[in-house]
Amino acid sequence: HRRSNRTFKPNVQRVKAIVDGTPKRVHACTRCLRSGKVTRAV
Repeated sequence: HRRSNRTFKPNVQRVKAIVDGTPKRVHACTRCLRSGKVTRAV
């Protein structure tokens, strides 16, 4: 088992998303944005 200790980190971006009906700046992963778990504020 010779391998490097590489860590897989999520692709997190700071986006303006609608939380509780108001737009807020939150840290959301790109996978959440693509799947529709986080609604972006335009």
